[in-house]
Amino acid sequence: MTLPHDYYLKFVSSEVLDETLAFHAKGNYTIHTICQHASTLHHIPSKELEALTGNELPLNILEKEAPDQYFTLSPLKPEHYLKRNESCDWFVERPLDFETIQSLTAPLLTQEGHSYKRGYPSGGAIYPIEVFFVNLDNRISRWPSESNVLHLLPSSKTFETNSPQIDATKLTQAIIPKVSNIGRPALALLYIAYLPKALFKYRYRGYRLALMEAGSMYMLIDLRCKELNLQSRPWSGFTDYEITKYLKLNPALFTPLCVQFVG
Repeated sequence: MTLPHDYYLKFVSSEVLDETLAFHAKGNYTIHTICQHASTLHHIPSKELEALTGNELPLNILEKEAPDQYFTLSPLKPEHYLKRNESCDWFVERPLDFETIQSLTAPLLTQEGHSYKRGYPSGGAIYPIEVFFVNLDNRISRWPSESNVLHLLPSSKTFETNSPQIDATKLTQAIIPKVSNIGRPALALLYIAYLPKALFKYRYRGYRLALMEAGSMYMLIDLRCKELNLQSRPWSGFTDYEITKYLKLNPALFTPLCVQFVG
Protein backbone atom coordinates (compact mmCIF):
# COMPACT_ATOMS: atom_id res chain seq x y z
CA MET A 1 0.00 0.00 0.00
CA THR A 2 1.27 3.49 -0.86
CA LEU A 3 0.09 6.74 0.76
CA PRO A 4 0.82 10.34 -0.27
CA HIS A 5 3.80 11.36 1.83
CA ASP A 6 2.02 14.43 3.22
CA TYR A 7 -0.83 12.27 4.58
CA TYR A 8 1.27 11.61 7.69
CA LEU A 9 1.11 15.30 8.59
CA LYS A 10 -2.55 14.82 9.49
CA PHE A 11 -1.46 12.86 12.57
CA VAL A 12 1.58 14.92 13.61
CA SER A 13 1.54 17.57 16.33
CA SER A 14 3.07 20.81 15.04
CA GLU A 15 4.68 21.30 18.46
CA VAL A 16 6.39 17.90 18.31
CA LEU A 17 7.57 18.56 14.76
CA ASP A 18 8.95 22.02 15.60
CA GLU A 19 10.76 20.88 18.74
CA THR A 20 12.27 17.85 17.00
CA LEU A 21 13.50 20.06 14.16
CA ALA A 22 15.01 22.49 16.65
CA PHE A 23 16.82 19.67 18.46
CA HIS A 24 18.10 18.18 15.20
CA ALA A 25 19.35 21.59 14.04
CA LYS A 26 21.64 21.80 17.08
CA GLY A 27 23.74 19.06 15.50
CA ASN A 28 24.02 20.89 12.19
CA TYR A 29 27.02 22.98 11.21
CA THR A 30 28.27 24.73 8.12
CA ILE A 31 31.17 23.30 6.13
CA HIS A 32 32.36 25.75 3.49
CA THR A 33 35.67 27.14 2.30
CA ILE A 34 34.51 30.67 3.06
CA CYS A 35 34.28 29.95 6.81
CA GLN A 36 36.66 27.03 7.32
CA HIS A 37 39.17 29.32 9.09
CA ALA A 38 36.54 30.26 11.69
CA SER A 39 34.62 27.03 12.28
CA THR A 40 35.69 24.04 14.33
CA LEU A 41 34.07 21.15 16.14
CA HIS A 42 36.26 21.25 19.25
CA HIS A 43 39.36 22.79 20.79
CA ILE A 44 40.75 19.65 22.43
CA PRO A 45 44.55 19.33 22.03
CA SER A 46 45.66 16.39 19.86
CA LYS A 47 47.44 14.68 22.74
CA GLU A 48 44.34 14.84 24.93
CA LEU A 49 42.11 13.71 22.07
CA GLU A 50 44.32 10.68 21.48
CA ALA A 51 44.04 9.73 25.16
CA LEU A 52 40.26 10.10 25.04
CA THR A 53 39.79 7.92 21.95
CA GLY A 54 38.92 4.22 21.85
CA ASN A 55 38.44 3.63 25.58
CA GLU A 56 36.02 1.29 27.30
CA LEU A 57 34.10 2.46 30.37
CA PRO A 58 34.54 0.24 33.46
CA LEU A 59 31.90 1.01 36.07
CA ASN A 60 33.27 -1.09 38.93
CA ILE A 61 36.12 1.20 39.97
CA LEU A 62 36.19 0.35 43.68
CA GLU A 63 37.61 -3.14 43.54
CA LYS A 64 39.83 -5.14 41.24
CA GLU A 65 38.20 -8.36 40.10
CA ALA A 66 40.41 -11.37 39.52
CA PRO A 67 40.36 -12.64 35.93
CA ASP A 68 37.72 -15.33 35.50
CA GLN A 69 38.07 -17.88 32.72
CA TYR A 70 34.29 -17.89 32.30
CA PHE A 71 34.40 -14.20 31.44
CA THR A 72 36.97 -14.61 28.64
CA LEU A 73 35.57 -13.47 25.30
CA SER A 74 36.82 -13.92 21.74
CA PRO A 75 36.40 -11.54 18.78
CA LEU A 76 35.23 -12.64 15.36
CA LYS A 77 37.73 -14.41 13.15
CA PRO A 78 39.06 -12.29 10.27
CA GLU A 79 37.25 -14.44 7.71
CA HIS A 80 33.87 -14.33 9.51
CA TYR A 81 31.11 -12.86 7.36
CA LEU A 82 29.96 -10.56 10.19
CA LYS A 83 33.40 -9.03 10.69
CA ARG A 84 33.23 -5.67 8.95
CA ASN A 85 36.10 -4.07 7.13
CA GLU A 86 37.48 -0.90 8.65
CA SER A 87 36.02 2.31 7.27
CA CYS A 88 37.90 3.41 4.17
CA ASP A 89 40.17 6.43 4.79
CA TRP A 90 41.00 7.01 1.13
CA PHE A 91 38.94 5.88 -1.86
CA VAL A 92 40.98 4.95 -4.92
CA GLU A 93 39.10 5.63 -8.14
CA ARG A 94 37.85 2.37 -9.61
CA PRO A 95 35.21 1.44 -12.19
CA LEU A 96 31.79 0.45 -10.85
CA ASP A 97 28.84 -0.85 -12.83
CA PHE A 98 25.19 -0.11 -12.05
CA GLU A 99 24.54 -3.83 -11.73
CA THR A 100 26.78 -3.80 -8.65
CA ILE A 101 24.72 -0.94 -7.22
CA GLN A 102 21.56 -2.97 -7.76
CA SER A 103 23.11 -5.87 -5.84
CA LEU A 104 24.10 -3.50 -3.04
CA THR A 105 20.45 -2.65 -2.31
CA ALA A 106 19.41 -6.21 -1.41
CA PRO A 107 19.51 -5.87 2.43
CA LEU A 108 17.22 -2.81 2.32
CA LEU A 109 14.42 -4.28 0.23
CA THR A 110 11.12 -5.80 1.31
CA GLN A 111 11.68 -9.45 2.14
CA GLU A 112 10.44 -12.20 -0.13
CA GLY A 113 7.06 -13.55 0.93
CA HIS A 114 6.14 -10.47 2.98
CA SER A 115 4.11 -7.45 1.96
CA TYR A 116 6.10 -4.81 3.86
CA LYS A 117 8.76 -6.23 6.24
CA ARG A 118 12.22 -5.13 5.15
CA GLY A 119 15.66 -6.52 5.88
CA TYR A 120 16.29 -4.28 8.89
CA PRO A 121 14.39 -3.45 12.11
CA SER A 122 12.07 -0.46 12.33
CA GLY A 123 9.98 0.59 15.33
CA GLY A 124 6.36 -0.22 14.50
CA ALA A 125 7.41 -1.17 10.94
CA ILE A 126 7.03 2.50 10.00
CA TYR A 127 10.29 2.85 8.01
CA PRO A 128 10.81 6.64 8.12
CA ILE A 129 14.28 6.59 6.53
CA GLU A 130 14.51 7.37 2.82
CA VAL A 131 17.67 6.42 0.92
CA PHE A 132 19.03 8.31 -2.08
CA PHE A 133 21.77 6.85 -4.29
CA VAL A 134 24.07 9.48 -5.82
CA ASN A 135 26.37 8.74 -8.76
CA LEU A 136 29.35 10.92 -7.82
CA ASP A 137 30.90 12.64 -10.85
CA ASN A 138 29.50 10.00 -13.24
CA ARG A 139 31.87 7.29 -12.01
CA ILE A 140 29.29 4.49 -12.28
CA SER A 141 28.88 2.98 -15.73
CA ARG A 142 25.50 2.09 -17.24
CA TRP A 143 23.68 4.41 -14.83
CA PRO A 144 20.09 4.15 -16.11
CA SER A 145 18.95 7.75 -15.74
CA GLU A 146 19.93 11.22 -16.87
CA SER A 147 19.64 12.21 -13.22
CA ASN A 148 22.60 11.18 -11.07
CA VAL A 149 20.28 10.79 -8.06
CA LEU A 150 17.95 7.82 -7.58
CA HIS A 151 15.50 7.34 -4.71
CA LEU A 152 15.11 3.75 -3.45
CA LEU A 153 11.60 2.26 -3.32
CA PRO A 154 12.12 -0.85 -1.13
CA SER A 155 8.62 -2.34 -1.49
CA SER A 156 8.47 -1.84 -5.25
CA LYS A 157 12.08 -3.10 -5.47
CA THR A 158 13.07 -0.33 -7.84
CA PHE A 159 14.38 3.23 -8.04
CA GLU A 160 12.67 6.47 -8.95
CA THR A 161 13.90 9.90 -10.01
CA ASN A 162 12.37 12.19 -7.41
CA SER A 163 13.20 15.39 -9.31
CA PRO A 164 14.63 15.93 -12.81
CA GLN A 165 15.94 19.38 -11.83
CA ILE A 166 18.62 18.19 -9.39
CA ASP A 167 22.02 19.80 -9.96
CA ALA A 168 24.29 16.79 -9.46
CA THR A 169 27.47 18.89 -9.42
CA LYS A 170 26.29 21.10 -6.56
CA LEU A 171 24.89 18.11 -4.68
CA THR A 172 28.22 16.30 -4.98
CA GLN A 173 30.02 19.38 -3.64
CA ALA A 174 27.58 19.47 -0.72
CA ILE A 175 28.19 15.80 0.05
CA ILE A 176 31.99 16.04 -0.29
CA PRO A 177 33.05 19.62 0.50
CA LYS A 178 36.34 20.81 -0.99
CA VAL A 179 37.88 20.83 2.47
CA SER A 180 37.43 17.03 2.65
CA ASN A 181 40.25 14.63 1.82
CA ILE A 182 38.85 11.15 1.31
CA GLY A 183 39.77 10.28 -2.27
CA ARG A 184 37.26 9.52 -5.01
CA PRO A 185 34.31 7.36 -3.92
CA ALA A 186 31.95 6.40 -6.74
CA LEU A 187 28.66 6.31 -4.85
CA ALA A 188 27.03 8.10 -1.93
CA LEU A 189 24.01 6.78 -0.05
CA LEU A 190 22.06 9.53 1.71
CA TYR A 191 20.00 8.37 4.71
CA ILE A 192 17.30 10.97 5.30
CA ALA A 193 14.51 10.87 7.89
CA TYR A 194 11.05 11.96 6.83
CA LEU A 195 9.93 13.48 10.13
CA PRO A 196 6.12 13.23 9.75
CA LYS A 197 6.53 9.49 9.27
CA ALA A 198 8.97 9.24 12.17
CA LEU A 199 6.83 11.23 14.63
CA PHE A 200 3.17 10.52 13.88
CA LYS A 201 2.96 7.40 16.09
CA TYR A 202 5.74 7.57 18.68
CA ARG A 203 6.12 11.38 18.80
CA TYR A 204 9.51 12.43 20.24
CA ARG A 205 10.52 8.80 20.71
CA GLY A 206 10.14 8.30 16.99
CA TYR A 207 13.19 10.47 16.31
CA ARG A 208 15.31 8.13 18.42
CA LEU A 209 13.90 5.12 16.59
CA ALA A 210 14.74 6.76 13.26
CA LEU A 211 18.38 7.18 14.32
CA MET A 212 18.51 3.52 15.36
CA GLU A 213 17.04 2.51 12.03
CA ALA A 214 19.56 4.51 9.99
CA GLY A 215 22.39 2.84 11.91
CA SER A 216 20.96 -0.61 11.19
CA MET A 217 20.71 0.25 7.50
CA TYR A 218 24.23 1.52 6.98
CA MET A 219 25.69 -1.40 8.94
CA LEU A 220 23.91 -3.86 6.64
CA ILE A 221 25.19 -1.96 3.61
CA ASP A 222 28.66 -1.97 5.16
CA LEU A 223 28.60 -5.78 5.39
CA ARG A 224 27.11 -6.03 1.90
CA CYS A 225 30.02 -3.93 0.61
CA LYS A 226 32.45 -6.43 2.10
CA GLU A 227 30.62 -9.25 0.33
CA LEU A 228 30.81 -7.37 -2.99
CA ASN A 229 34.48 -6.43 -2.49
CA LEU A 230 33.69 -2.74 -2.08
CA GLN A 231 35.02 -0.15 0.34
CA SER A 232 32.63 1.81 2.56
CA ARG A 233 32.62 4.68 5.00
CA PRO A 234 29.87 6.43 7.01
CA TRP A 235 30.20 10.21 6.86
CA SER A 236 28.74 13.19 8.70
CA GLY A 237 30.85 15.98 7.21
CA PHE A 238 28.06 17.77 5.39
CA THR A 239 25.68 20.70 5.90
CA ASP A 240 22.06 19.58 6.22
CA TYR A 241 20.46 22.47 4.39
CA GLU A 242 22.72 22.08 1.36
CA ILE A 243 21.73 18.41 1.05
CA THR A 244 18.00 19.08 1.22
CA LYS A 245 18.27 22.13 -1.05
CA TYR A 246 20.01 20.28 -3.87
CA LEU A 247 17.77 17.21 -3.48
CA LYS A 248 14.72 19.49 -3.84
CA LEU A 249 13.38 18.36 -0.43
CA ASN A 250 11.57 20.44 2.19
CA PRO A 251 14.07 20.98 5.06
CA ALA A 252 11.17 21.34 7.51
CA LEU A 253 10.15 17.73 6.83
CA PHE A 254 13.32 15.92 5.71
CA THR A 255 16.43 15.72 7.93
CA PRO A 256 19.69 14.20 6.62
CA LEU A 257 21.14 11.80 9.19
CA CYS A 258 24.11 10.18 7.51
CA VAL A 259 26.01 9.74 4.25
CA GLN A 260 27.70 6.47 3.33
CA PHE A 261 30.42 6.44 0.68
CA VAL A 262 31.07 3.38 -1.47
CA GLY A 263 33.90 2.76 -3.89
